[in-house]
Amino acid sequence: MSACKPANTPVDTKSKLSGDNGAPFDDPSLYHQLAGALQYLTFTRPDISYAVQQVCLFMHDPRVPHYNSLKRVLRYLQGTLDYGMHLSATPSSGLISYSDADWGGCPDTKRSTSGYCVFLGDNLISWSSKRQATLSRSSAEAEYRGVANVVAETTWLRNLLLELHRPLRSAMIVYCDNISAVYMSHNPVHHQRTKHIEIDIHFVRKKVSLGDVRVLHVPSAFQYADIFTKGLPTPLFVDFRHSLTIRPPPAPTEGVDLLEVVTFAPPPAVHAFILV
Repeated sequence: MSACKPANTPVDTKSKLSGDNGAPFDDPSLYHQLAGALQYLTFTRPDISYAVQQVCLFMHDPRVPHYNSLKRVLRYLQGTLDYGMHLSATPSSGLISYSDADWGGCPDTKRSTSGYCVFLGDNLISWSSKRQATLSRSSAEAEYRGVANVVAETTWLRNLLLELHRPLRSAMIVYCDNISAVYMSHNPVHHQRTKHIEIDIHFVRKKVSLGDVRVLHVPSAFQYADIFTKGLPTPLFVDFRHSLTIRPPPAPTEGVDLLEVVTFAPPPAVHAFILV
């Protein structure tokens, strides 16, 4: 597909893939190989995480529509071959994360898809797009499970930074676009929308009460984690991709190799470019 027509986004905005839609794909081994290769690429290309997560749900029984979605990811990559994650020196050392969930998005199981991204200063260091293990009874419950996932991740990162002798001096910030989930993280009173959530999910409240975490509301237009839970229109996808620091490489000086620029540039203007 090196001569294919590039796609603007790795996944469309239509309904999600279903397990029994379409005829079985005639070469499951090819599907497995391509999907597995794309999984490795998500280590440095978080912009395709959601699309890859969707096609990997059907590794056991791939069908023609699933393979077409996989080829769309390849078409998107064809147009963004030189894109990668940019890491740069930053004066900020706080952990800021964004959490989102698409309630009941799976057409087969009605389970939700959670997504989050975590920034250390200006640099993206952790991200995830994953279908939730249990069924949520409300959108607030689905969003709260997503918040719990990212709080667990940021807690682990906080402990890692402590072991590296770079302890955090301020609370970790978690942005969520669901107001009910934000209220539940602060309000210890159980009510109708929380009674079906497991007890271990409520450790978020303990982290909030200890001052380790602050859960804040963010408008959907600035919810970067949306890119990990659903297909987005091209303008919004491009905007969020840029916010995740997925960009083309900086233009090198004439006569100087790009690797030399990345390796030997002195701080604080040091920039790292990762591309697989």
